[in-house]
Amino acid sequence: MLHSFLDFLRTLTDPDRLIRFLSTVVTGWYSYVLLMAVVFVETGLLVGFVLPGDSLLFTIGVVTGAGKLDVSLIIAALIAACMAGDFSGYLLGRRAGTAIFHRPDSRFFKQEHLRRTQAFYEKHGGKTIIYAKFIPIVRTFAPFVAGVARMPYSRFLPFDIVGGTGWVVSMTLLGYFLGGIPLVRHHFEKFVLGVVVLSLLPLLLQVLRHYRKAKEPAPAALP
Repeated sequence: MLHSFLDFLRTLTDPDRLIRFLSTVVTGWYSYVLLMAVVFVETGLLVGFVLPGDSLLFTIGVVTGAGKLDVSLIIAALIAACMAGDFSGYLLGRRAGTAIFHRPDSRFFKQEHLRRTQAFYEKHGGKTIIYAKFIPIVRTFAPFVAGVARMPYSRFLPFDIVGGTGWVVSMTLLGYFLGGIPLVRHHFEKFVLGVVVLSLLPLLLQVLRHYRKAKEPAPAALP
């Protein structure tokens, strides 16, 4: 079971395998539904952080550039899936947030992920919804934490539209325009790794900033 799941994840992040999969196993409008479902789970369910969000969108862009998908349609479909997933996560946070925050760790659920997202949210407020789209793991939990914090949905939605649209469009078009370059296709895994590193860069800078602040000596007490 686990081997099949990992093999499916590899299919989602390998252009040639994804092209074969969409051409033989899943064809027509089913292709769009499948990819929308993956994005929905990655953004809307708390176990979705295991899915390859950034690399998936980049790969979809490459596949679209190869003529297997319509670029306008797939971008619109993935934005809709992202919005629906975020709405699901937000509602889950409002209705069951307290109970889930006290849930014990399991293979697919870690309290640390929630706490990290909560700290990020408390620091950046509503802008977290935008920033989080480009940070793996935080992206999955940010709508949930916004729901737990009782952020009004009328305030959550504009941030979500900007973040979700920017994430889908940038990552998909990056793959769409770069995927046809022979150098990218020959070193695809390295370019995908670069995309993931770029998406993690804000989080790494945040960790580094906190580390430096923790290393600073405490101010001397006044006599």
